[in-house]
Amino acid sequence: MSVNGDFRLKSYWDGRYETEGPEGQFDWFKSYEQLKSIIHELIPFKSARVLMLGCGNSTMSADMAEDDYLNVINIDFSQVLINQMQSKHPHLEWHVMDVRELKENAELLGGAASYDAIIDKGTLDALMAETGGSIWDPSQEVRENVEREVEGVIHLLKPGGHFIYLTFGQPQFRLKYLQRPERWSFETREVGEEATFGYFLYIGTKLDEIHP
Repeated sequence: MSVNGDFRLKSYWDGRYETEGPEGQFDWFKSYEQLKSIIHELIPFKSARVLMLGCGNSTMSADMAEDDYLNVINIDFSQVLINQMQSKHPHLEWHVMDVRELKENAELLGGAASYDAIIDKGTLDALMAETGGSIWDPSQEVRENVEREVEGVIHLLKPGGHFIYLTFGQPQFRLKYLQRPERWSFETREVGEEATFGYFLYIGTKLDEIHP
């Protein structure tokens, strides 16, 4: 993923999905088939409630449904995209929603502490993309956007539930924005067999205590 500040803009994604049309599809980083063993490990029960953040036109949710994960809820802030995905996969649940407003929309999504797993495959990266910005010292706007998504994720996860975040971002550029030692534990894995670099999987597990 290139550093493109437009990735944070709803207008960019509406235009992109309009251009690609209903048959467009793209998976950031890895497909479900490539991630299946990890998903089975972290979400062992097919009845689990799973929230897909910034679902885009990825086949991830449909592929999970084919694998009998039938309780996957999908959100994206592009109305154009959600209309397309509802038409393609009417058996799945789709909502127009900004990942920065998860806490505000918690009741619509089932309430606090209601998800076994929340998956982010590149969406947080889009929030952190800023043209001309510094990955070492991002703007206050970027920091606030990340904070809002992370706080919303923690709010929605059940105790023991997992935040599964796949990114190209190395730990020195991501962990400091993710870690909340009093609220969840974090594990980092490197995945992939790419010749030049791998991807990073960050797994946050909410602690047993209930936090607001």
